[in-house]
Amino acid sequence: MTGTPDPWPHTPVKVGLVGAGPWARTVHAELLAAGPETALTAVWARRAEAARETAAPHGARVAESFEELLDGCEAVAFAVPPSVQAELALRAAKAGKALLLEKPLGADLSAGRRLVDAIDEAGVVSQLVLTSRYHPEVRRFVSEARELEVVGARSCGLSSAFLGGPFATPWRLEHGALLDIGPHLLDLLDAAVGPIVRIRGAGDPRRWIELTCEHENGAVSQASLSGSVNVAQGITRVELFGPQPPLVHDSAELDYSECWPVLRREFAAAVRNGVSGEINARRGLHLQSLIAQALES
Repeated sequence: MTGTPDPWPHTPVKVGLVGAGPWARTVHAELLAAGPETALTAVWARRAEAARETAAPHGARVAESFEELLDGCEAVAFAVPPSVQAELALRAAKAGKALLLEKPLGADLSAGRRLVDAIDEAGVVSQLVLTSRYHPEVRRFVSEARELEVVGARSCGLSSAFLGGPFATPWRLEHGALLDIGPHLLDLLDAAVGPIVRIRGAGDPRRWIELTCEHENGAVSQASLSGSVNVAQGITRVELFGPQPPLVHDSAELDYSECWPVLRREFAAAVRNGVSGEINARRGLHLQSLIAQALES
């Protein structure tokens, strides 16, 4: 998306937010309240004080219960651990609410499948927060990659998040980089090189894990993942090789603030049109199935 978007022709989508941690406060609450496509109506979290701190800057109310949140919104955004998301998003889908979901869908593949089944049965819209896929530069990279003959690729997703700070959360420390960083990198490889049909993993997801991916078109890619290495900032890099010069994506210079208006508008448009976009819960289930396959290898 470049330039100024067209005026939003609909009423704002009323969104309730589940969660009040750092990601909920600094990303979800701000992007949903910024409008004009969405309006943050309420926040619900296990800790009422955290919910108040998240809701107050945006004039949103604090819901006393999850059921109260559902009663006052059209869509629900989730910024909670995967096991909590899988349970509550299933209930929201059954209540007919559109879903803005984090990755991974759940703590394991079976939870992800149950959620997607509920979404399909209810016929509600879903969208996945795969942050970089909403960035114009990343979209240009994927579009260009799809026109190339790719024989092989190498990539990495590296971070120091698990060494300390707000994102060294229990679920990330327990499951490691494969469940946290893995969906982002696997999605990018799958989108740019071609569908991944087989995957093998070696190493410890809590320290460093190497993935070998076989793609439907015969290409082979490698992915290195860690959230426990001392790097100044997160590194996401993908290099594509073939008969043409290499095509490289590097996240170092990306301004991630460019992602949020695109994500917000596409989610709101999907809700108003009643049709999910490409980056939806079923996409999340595909990624989670790849992660499960890597863990089993």
